[in-house]
Amino acid sequence: MRYRDSIFGRLFEPINRRQFQTVVDRLDGDAYDKSFNSWDHLVALIYAQLSGNNSLRAVVAGFNANPQHHYHLGTGKLSRSTLSDANIRRPISIFAETFAALSAMASRQLRSEGEEMVRLIDASPIPLGKVCSWAAWNGRIRGMKLHVVYDPKGDVPKCVEVTAANVNDVEIGRQVPIHAGTTYVFDKGYCRFDWWQKINDSKAFFVTRLKTRIRLRAVKHRTNRKRKGDGFKIITDDEVKLVSKGDSRLPIPLRRIKVRREKGGVITLLTNDLSRTAVEIAALYKSRWQIELLFRWIKQHLDIRKFLGINDNAIRLQVLAAMIAYLLLRIAARANCIKIPALRLAELVGQLLFTRRVLATIDKPPPNNPSHSKCRMAPNQMEFCYG
Repeated sequence: MRYRDSIFGRLFEPINRRQFQTVVDRLDGDAYDKSFNSWDHLVALIYAQLSGNNSLRAVVAGFNANPQHHYHLGTGKLSRSTLSDANIRRPISIFAETFAALSAMASRQLRSEGEEMVRLIDASPIPLGKVCSWAAWNGRIRGMKLHVVYDPKGDVPKCVEVTAANVNDVEIGRQVPIHAGTTYVFDKGYCRFDWWQKINDSKAFFVTRLKTRIRLRAVKHRTNRKRKGDGFKIITDDEVKLVSKGDSRLPIPLRRIKVRREKGGVITLLTNDLSRTAVEIAALYKSRWQIELLFRWIKQHLDIRKFLGINDNAIRLQVLAAMIAYLLLRIAARANCIKIPALRLAELVGQLLFTRRVLATIDKPPPNNPSHSKCRMAPNQMEFCYG
């Protein structure tokens, strides 16, 4: 009988083992744990994410209960102490580069020629509580922060950064590579005039929400034939200039758009895009909620609320493993033409991790296998049998 890999094994197919080992060798990732190498570590943390096990004992017990699958996964039996030590010492860059390679692969699956590039930028806090006394306090929580650059059309996180909770969002936003023709959408936490200037000089665009302390003066009123969008209405659309003086002057074309939402009052948007209509600009900012849904989905359905370690390195590794697991699910869904929602797919994968079946039929019942074969002849036809 032809061998059929488990669903868990199928999910790892996009990761090139040779390239992965090249990264490990370059970063000397197996210097401290040669008996439990980086691939073993990656498989263990991805298993923890997809299986829903949120403690070291549960991860080790669940994984070791399926030894028949270890050989084809390229790994072996887990040890709780070894996994704990690896979480403390394994270089984070190995997982970060693996995420970057998978993100590029997920983007190549999409046909985006001729489409306008949009990137959503946002950050989400990761509360750690009093257990991690080393974690920074930002005035609201003690913990860390997950920064993401997200492609809403492809449903692909492009860049991921994990920092202390007291790191300003805009400090990470300024490190994002700027590409000409791309529109970057972010909230008012990313207010930095020199960064906006850089985006404009790179022939790219930004759409953000205006802070109340920024004073602007209207220099031209724009007329809009279409004022109603999906769940909002355009109140005013003006080309504006900054009123403040000194170093804070912003010598780029600016446009202020006031939007009345059906549920949520009035918001004011600021952009350097003078070509799109006001309704299109407002719709772009509305799409920013997709990244909020991404954060919610990851926190609810992948395991970054309970951690396998209480040190900085272990938490960063687990967050990166969660993002890698998300990409593996997205790549598998596209490669196998799985149309069910991402939440439903994650639930099914978690329940059928070590089942040997075709991934494309994960949402379908198994085929019938009756004890007697069905008659291939019509009931009104005569069948000849040879004794």
